[in-house]
Amino acid sequence: MSLADTIKGVVGMDPTEHADADMKDVLNAFESLNPKPIEDCTPDEARQQPTVTDAVMKLMQERGITPPPAVQQVQTQDIMIPGAAGENPARVYKPAGEGPFPVILYFHGGGFVFADIDVYGATPRSIAAQTNAIVVSAHYRQAPEHKFPASHEDAFAAWKWIVDHAASLGGNPARIAVMGESAGANLAVNVAIYARDAGLQLPLHQALVYPVASNNVMSISYEENRNAKPLNKPMMLWFVDHLINEKTDLKNPLIDVVSADLHGLPPATVVTAGIDPLRSDGEKLADQLRGAGVEVEIQNYQGATHEFFGMATVVQAARDAQAFVVQAQKRYLGR
Repeated sequence: MSLADTIKGVVGMDPTEHADADMKDVLNAFESLNPKPIEDCTPDEARQQPTVTDAVMKLMQERGITPPPAVQQVQTQDIMIPGAAGENPARVYKPAGEGPFPVILYFHGGGFVFADIDVYGATPRSIAAQTNAIVVSAHYRQAPEHKFPASHEDAFAAWKWIVDHAASLGGNPARIAVMGESAGANLAVNVAIYARDAGLQLPLHQALVYPVASNNVMSISYEENRNAKPLNKPMMLWFVDHLINEKTDLKNPLIDVVSADLHGLPPATVVTAGIDPLRSDGEKLADQLRGAGVEVEIQNYQGATHEFFGMATVVQAARDAQAFVVQAQKRYLGR
Protein backbone atom coordinates (compact mmCIF):
# COMPACT_ATOMS: atom_id res chain seq x y z
CA MET A 1 0.00 0.00 0.00
CA SER A 2 1.33 3.43 -0.93
CA LEU A 3 1.73 6.30 1.53
CA ALA A 4 -1.09 8.11 -0.26
CA ASP A 5 -3.39 5.11 0.19
CA THR A 6 -2.44 4.87 3.84
CA ILE A 7 -3.24 8.53 4.40
CA LYS A 8 -6.57 8.22 2.60
CA GLY A 9 -7.45 5.36 4.89
CA VAL A 10 -6.77 7.24 8.10
CA VAL A 11 -8.12 10.71 7.28
CA GLY A 12 -11.45 11.21 8.97
CA MET A 13 -10.86 8.52 11.60
CA ASP A 14 -10.85 9.35 15.28
CA PRO A 15 -7.33 8.27 16.26
CA THR A 16 -8.17 8.44 19.96
CA GLU A 17 -10.12 5.20 19.49
CA HIS A 18 -6.73 3.53 19.76
CA ALA A 19 -5.73 5.30 22.98
CA ASP A 20 -4.86 3.35 26.10
CA ALA A 21 -7.76 2.99 28.55
CA ASP A 22 -6.32 5.40 31.11
CA MET A 23 -5.56 7.90 28.35
CA LYS A 24 -9.20 7.67 27.24
CA ASP A 25 -10.27 8.46 30.79
CA VAL A 26 -8.34 11.73 30.61
CA LEU A 27 -9.79 12.57 27.20
CA ASN A 28 -13.32 11.87 28.45
CA ALA A 29 -12.72 14.06 31.50
CA PHE A 30 -11.38 16.77 29.20
CA GLU A 31 -14.47 16.61 26.99
CA SER A 32 -16.69 16.89 30.08
CA LEU A 33 -15.17 20.33 30.69
CA ASN A 34 -16.64 21.50 27.35
CA PRO A 35 -13.55 23.08 25.80
CA LYS A 36 -14.14 25.22 22.75
CA PRO A 37 -12.06 24.16 19.73
CA ILE A 38 -8.89 26.22 19.91
CA GLU A 39 -8.96 26.92 16.18
CA ASP A 40 -12.29 28.71 16.72
CA CYS A 41 -10.89 30.92 19.50
CA THR A 42 -9.07 34.19 19.64
CA PRO A 43 -5.76 33.90 21.53
CA ASP A 44 -7.34 35.46 24.61
CA GLU A 45 -10.25 33.01 24.44
CA ALA A 46 -7.84 30.11 23.97
CA ARG A 47 -5.99 31.09 27.13
CA GLN A 48 -9.24 30.80 29.10
CA GLN A 49 -10.19 27.33 27.87
CA PRO A 50 -10.03 24.23 30.08
CA THR A 51 -6.83 22.25 29.69
CA VAL A 52 -5.89 18.60 29.98
CA THR A 53 -4.26 19.60 33.26
CA ASP A 54 -7.74 20.48 34.50
CA ALA A 55 -8.94 17.07 33.31
CA VAL A 56 -6.17 15.29 35.21
CA MET A 57 -6.94 17.28 38.35
CA LYS A 58 -10.61 16.33 37.98
CA LEU A 59 -9.76 12.63 37.81
CA MET A 60 -7.38 12.88 40.75
CA GLN A 61 -10.05 14.55 42.86
CA GLU A 62 -12.73 12.03 41.88
CA ARG A 63 -10.44 9.08 42.61
CA GLY A 64 -8.72 10.44 45.70
CA ILE A 65 -5.29 10.27 44.06
CA THR A 66 -2.34 12.20 45.46
CA PRO A 67 1.19 12.50 44.04
CA PRO A 68 3.95 10.28 45.47
CA PRO A 69 5.56 11.55 48.72
CA ALA A 70 8.82 12.56 47.00
CA VAL A 71 6.87 14.72 44.56
CA GLN A 72 4.91 16.32 47.40
CA GLN A 73 8.16 17.14 49.19
CA VAL A 74 9.47 19.23 46.30
CA GLN A 75 9.63 22.88 47.33
CA THR A 76 8.86 25.72 44.93
CA GLN A 77 9.85 29.35 44.68
CA ASP A 78 8.46 31.82 42.16
CA ILE A 79 11.02 34.27 40.80
CA MET A 80 11.51 36.66 37.90
CA ILE A 81 14.37 36.13 35.47
CA PRO A 82 15.67 38.31 32.64
CA GLY A 83 14.26 37.79 29.19
CA ALA A 84 15.40 39.47 26.01
CA ALA A 85 13.02 42.40 26.58
CA GLY A 86 12.21 42.53 30.28
CA GLU A 87 11.65 39.99 33.02
CA ASN A 88 9.64 36.78 32.79
CA PRO A 89 8.14 34.55 35.51
CA ALA A 90 9.94 31.35 36.46
CA ARG A 91 9.38 28.70 39.09
CA VAL A 92 12.17 26.87 40.88
CA TYR A 93 11.46 23.26 41.92
CA LYS A 94 13.86 21.98 44.56
CA PRO A 95 13.89 18.36 45.78
CA ALA A 96 14.27 17.31 49.38
CA GLY A 97 17.80 16.72 50.61
CA GLU A 98 21.15 18.43 50.55
CA GLY A 99 22.64 20.04 47.46
CA PRO A 100 24.31 21.16 45.42
CA PHE A 101 21.93 19.59 42.93
CA PRO A 102 22.12 19.23 39.18
CA VAL A 103 19.97 21.83 37.42
CA ILE A 104 17.49 21.38 34.57
CA LEU A 105 16.11 24.36 32.65
CA TYR A 106 12.57 23.46 31.53
CA PHE A 107 10.32 25.11 28.93
CA HIS A 108 6.57 24.46 28.86
CA GLY A 109 4.42 23.92 25.79
CA GLY A 110 1.42 25.79 24.41
CA GLY A 111 2.20 26.33 20.75
CA PHE A 112 4.10 29.55 21.54
CA VAL A 113 0.66 31.15 22.14
CA PHE A 114 -0.83 30.00 25.45
CA ALA A 115 -0.20 28.01 28.66
CA ASP A 116 2.26 28.92 31.39
CA ILE A 117 4.26 27.59 34.32
CA ASP A 118 1.04 26.81 36.22
CA VAL A 119 -0.55 24.69 33.48
CA TYR A 120 2.72 22.80 33.04
CA GLY A 121 3.52 22.37 36.72
CA ALA A 122 3.28 18.58 36.96
CA THR A 123 6.26 17.74 34.77
CA PRO A 124 8.94 19.90 36.44
CA ARG A 125 7.76 18.90 39.91
CA SER A 126 7.89 15.20 39.07
CA ILE A 127 11.23 15.46 37.27
CA ALA A 128 12.77 17.35 40.20
CA ALA A 129 11.74 14.57 42.57
CA GLN A 130 12.81 11.67 40.37
CA THR A 131 16.05 13.13 39.02
CA ASN A 132 16.95 14.71 42.37
CA ALA A 133 17.67 17.93 40.53
CA ILE A 134 16.59 21.53 40.71
CA VAL A 135 14.24 22.26 37.84
CA VAL A 136 13.68 25.85 36.74
CA SER A 137 10.52 26.25 34.67
CA ALA A 138 10.94 29.43 32.64
CA HIS A 139 8.08 31.28 30.99
CA TYR A 140 8.63 33.27 27.80
CA ARG A 141 6.87 35.87 25.70
CA GLN A 142 4.11 34.46 23.51
CA ALA A 143 2.46 35.21 20.19
CA PRO A 144 0.58 36.96 18.74
CA GLU A 145 1.46 39.85 21.07
CA HIS A 146 5.11 38.89 20.67
CA LYS A 147 5.72 37.27 17.31
CA PHE A 148 8.54 34.93 16.32
CA PRO A 149 11.35 34.89 17.43
CA ALA A 150 10.47 36.49 20.80
CA SER A 151 9.96 33.14 22.56
CA HIS A 152 13.33 31.90 21.35
CA GLU A 153 15.11 35.08 22.40
CA ASP A 154 13.70 34.71 25.91
CA ALA A 155 14.78 31.07 26.03
CA PHE A 156 18.33 32.06 25.12
CA ALA A 157 18.30 34.72 27.84
CA ALA A 158 17.04 32.11 30.32
CA TRP A 159 19.96 29.83 29.48
CA LYS A 160 22.50 32.59 30.06
CA TRP A 161 20.82 33.39 33.38
CA ILE A 162 20.72 29.79 34.59
CA VAL A 163 24.40 29.26 33.84
CA ASP A 164 25.28 32.35 35.86
CA HIS A 165 22.86 31.72 38.75
CA ALA A 166 22.73 27.94 39.19
CA ALA A 167 24.95 28.09 42.26
CA SER A 168 22.79 30.71 43.98
CA LEU A 169 19.80 28.39 43.57
CA GLY A 170 21.62 25.57 45.34
CA GLY A 171 22.69 23.93 42.11
CA ASN A 172 25.95 22.77 40.61
CA PRO A 173 26.78 25.15 37.73
CA ALA A 174 28.84 22.46 36.02
CA ARG A 175 25.87 20.08 35.77
CA ILE A 176 23.06 21.77 33.86
CA ALA A 177 20.68 20.23 31.34
CA VAL A 178 17.74 21.47 29.30
CA MET A 179 14.25 20.06 28.78
CA GLY A 180 10.99 21.00 27.09
CA GLU A 181 7.59 19.80 25.99
CA SER A 182 6.10 20.51 22.55
CA ALA A 183 6.89 24.15 21.72
CA GLY A 184 9.11 24.08 24.80
CA ALA A 185 11.08 21.18 23.34
CA ASN A 186 11.69 23.32 20.26
CA LEU A 187 13.07 26.00 22.58
CA ALA A 188 15.19 23.43 24.43
CA VAL A 189 16.99 22.11 21.35
CA ASN A 190 17.42 25.66 20.09
CA VAL A 191 19.02 26.61 23.41
CA ALA A 192 21.60 23.87 22.84
CA ILE A 193 22.25 25.18 19.32
CA TYR A 194 22.48 28.75 20.61
CA ALA A 195 24.92 27.79 23.38
CA ARG A 196 27.13 25.99 20.87
CA ASP A 197 27.14 28.89 18.40
CA ALA A 198 27.65 31.56 21.07
CA GLY A 199 30.49 29.69 22.72
CA LEU A 200 28.55 29.34 25.97
CA GLN A 201 28.42 26.41 28.36
CA LEU A 202 26.56 23.55 26.67
CA PRO A 203 23.76 21.63 28.38
CA LEU A 204 24.93 18.17 29.41
CA HIS A 205 21.71 16.65 28.09
CA GLN A 206 18.54 17.65 26.26
CA ALA A 207 15.18 16.00 26.97
CA LEU A 208 12.82 16.69 24.07
CA VAL A 209 9.23 15.64 24.66
CA TYR A 210 7.05 15.59 21.51
CA PRO A 211 9.03 18.48 19.99
CA VAL A 212 7.85 20.98 17.39
CA ALA A 213 10.74 20.42 15.01
CA SER A 214 9.72 20.97 11.39
CA ASN A 215 7.51 22.97 9.05
CA ASN A 216 6.02 19.85 7.46
CA VAL A 217 2.29 19.73 8.19
CA MET A 218 1.78 17.00 5.57
CA SER A 219 3.67 14.26 7.40
CA ILE A 220 2.07 10.88 8.04
CA SER A 221 1.48 11.71 11.71
CA TYR A 222 -0.21 15.00 10.82
CA GLU A 223 -2.57 13.14 8.50
CA GLU A 224 -3.18 10.25 10.89
CA ASN A 225 -3.94 12.66 13.71
CA ARG A 226 -5.60 15.55 11.93
CA ASN A 227 -8.66 15.02 14.17
CA ALA A 228 -6.87 13.97 17.35
CA LYS A 229 -7.37 15.39 20.81
CA PRO A 230 -6.02 17.35 22.58
CA LEU A 231 -3.78 18.43 19.64
CA ASN A 232 -4.72 18.18 15.98
CA LYS A 233 -3.78 19.60 12.61
CA PRO A 234 -6.21 22.59 12.63
CA MET A 235 -4.82 23.62 16.02
CA MET A 236 -1.25 23.45 14.76
CA LEU A 237 -2.14 25.62 11.77
CA TRP A 238 -3.80 28.07 14.19
CA PHE A 239 -0.62 28.22 16.27
CA VAL A 240 1.51 28.85 13.19
CA ASP A 241 -0.80 31.59 11.96
CA HIS A 242 -0.44 33.48 15.25
CA LEU A 243 3.28 32.84 15.61
CA ILE A 244 4.87 33.89 12.34
CA ASN A 245 5.33 37.31 10.78
CA GLU A 246 5.45 35.93 7.24
CA LYS A 247 5.56 32.52 5.60
CA THR A 248 9.32 32.67 5.14
CA ASP A 249 9.64 32.37 8.93
CA LEU A 250 8.67 28.71 8.55
CA LYS A 251 11.97 28.09 6.76
CA ASN A 252 13.95 29.55 9.64
CA PRO A 253 15.88 26.73 11.35
CA LEU A 254 14.63 28.00 14.71
CA ILE A 255 11.24 26.64 13.63
CA ASP A 256 12.37 24.04 11.09
CA VAL A 257 14.93 22.57 13.48
CA VAL A 258 15.46 19.48 11.35
CA SER A 259 17.14 21.75 8.78
CA ALA A 260 19.51 23.28 11.35
CA ASP A 261 23.16 22.39 11.86
CA LEU A 262 22.90 19.87 14.70
CA HIS A 263 26.58 18.91 14.97
CA GLY A 264 28.23 19.19 18.36
CA LEU A 265 25.04 19.11 20.41
CA PRO A 266 24.68 17.25 23.72
CA PRO A 267 23.04 13.82 23.99
CA ALA A 268 19.30 13.87 23.42
CA THR A 269 16.39 11.85 24.75
CA VAL A 270 13.28 12.15 22.58
CA VAL A 271 9.75 11.16 23.58
CA THR A 272 6.91 10.87 21.08
CA ALA A 273 3.24 9.93 21.35
CA GLY A 274 1.47 7.71 18.85
CA ILE A 275 -1.68 9.84 18.76
CA ASP A 276 0.02 13.15 18.05
CA PRO A 277 0.51 15.22 14.88
CA LEU A 278 4.05 15.93 16.11
CA ARG A 279 5.17 12.29 16.24
CA SER A 280 6.88 12.56 12.85
CA ASP A 281 8.63 15.76 13.97
CA GLY A 282 10.20 13.92 16.89
CA GLU A 283 11.20 10.97 14.73
CA LYS A 284 12.75 13.20 12.07
CA LEU A 285 14.61 15.26 14.65
CA ALA A 286 16.04 12.12 16.23
CA ASP A 287 17.19 10.93 12.80
CA GLN A 288 18.80 14.28 12.01
CA LEU A 289 20.54 14.43 15.38
CA ARG A 290 21.94 10.94 14.86
CA GLY A 291 23.09 11.91 11.39
CA ALA A 292 24.98 14.80 12.96
CA GLY A 293 26.78 12.47 15.33
CA VAL A 294 24.68 13.23 18.41
CA GLU A 295 23.86 10.46 20.88
CA VAL A 296 20.09 9.92 20.72
CA GLU A 297 17.55 7.75 22.49
CA ILE A 298 13.93 7.84 21.32
CA GLN A 299 10.83 6.11 22.61
CA ASN A 300 7.29 6.27 21.22
CA TYR A 301 4.24 5.65 23.42
CA GLN A 302 1.73 4.35 20.93
CA GLY A 303 -1.47 4.57 22.98
CA ALA A 304 -0.75 8.06 24.30
CA THR A 305 -1.71 11.48 22.99
CA HIS A 306 0.06 14.80 22.92
CA GLU A 307 0.36 16.26 26.44
CA PHE A 308 0.46 12.84 28.11
CA PHE A 309 3.91 13.25 29.66
CA GLY A 310 2.77 15.27 32.68
CA MET A 311 -0.11 12.91 33.52
CA ALA A 312 1.87 10.43 35.62
CA THR A 313 -0.66 10.39 38.44
CA VAL A 314 -3.31 8.85 36.17
CA VAL A 315 -1.63 7.53 32.99
CA GLN A 316 0.79 4.59 32.99
CA ALA A 317 2.48 5.66 29.74
CA ALA A 318 3.39 8.95 31.40
CA ARG A 319 5.03 7.12 34.29
CA ASP A 320 6.95 4.99 31.82
CA ALA A 321 8.01 7.99 29.72
CA GLN A 322 9.15 9.93 32.76
CA ALA A 323 11.21 6.96 33.92
CA PHE A 324 12.79 6.76 30.45
CA VAL A 325 13.75 10.44 30.55
CA VAL A 326 14.87 10.44 34.18
CA GLN A 327 17.19 7.49 33.58
CA ALA A 328 18.96 9.48 30.87
CA GLN A 329 19.04 12.69 32.90
CA LYS A 330 20.63 10.90 35.84
CA ARG A 331 23.17 9.27 33.58
CA TYR A 332 24.33 12.49 31.96
CA LEU A 333 23.99 14.72 35.02
CA GLY A 334 25.90 12.22 37.14
CA ARG A 335 23.45 11.87 40.00
